[in-house]
Amino acid sequence: MKRLALALALSGLIAPATQAVEFTQVQADQSRISFRYTQMGVGMDGGFNSFSSQVRFDPAEPASAQAVIEVDLASIDVGTPEADEEVATKTWLNTPAFPTARFTASRITALGDEAYEVAGQLSIKGQTREVLVPATFTQQGNAGVFAGSFTLRRGDFAIGEGPWAAFDIVANDVEVHFQLAVTPGD
Repeated sequence: MKRLALALALSGLIAPATQAVEFTQVQADQSRISFRYTQMGVGMDGGFNSFSSQVRFDPAEPASAQAVIEVDLASIDVGTPEADEEVATKTWLNTPAFPTARFTASRITALGDEAYEVAGQLSIKGQTREVLVPATFTQQGNAGVFAGSFTLRRGDFAIGEGPWAAFDIVANDVEVHFQLAVTPGD
């Protein structure tokens, strides 16, 4: 009888530790969105200093997950103030007319071993495209990190118009990297 009581008491202590955690708060100070592109054959790096996210993710039920990420395109940083100003112009991102880029997840599929496939719509500069994003989710206690990367084709979003529509100087492929640190809500 004592063994049964001890087993029940221990299972009561262990059960809360194994309950699923729903992650809903993005820790902006620990998160980032960056990109890599090629200009005149040379790899260049950039990033965005401001974005907002709404995430609802339970690792035990990934099919019910929701995610929306909005990037403030005017917060772009490609290395110099002059280049940042140029990229904001109508020819490139046209931030006065299209101040944000938006990704809305429509499906998250668990692939096993912390790997996921995130399907959704990416909208930039008035153009919307379906994208599949490979990602990982690593959980440590009540904190987790989504990380991944995907290739964006700037021509699909009219990024670089006029003489910049060709891909001989600035390549079409832009590799986007992200890391979103998340915690449970209050």
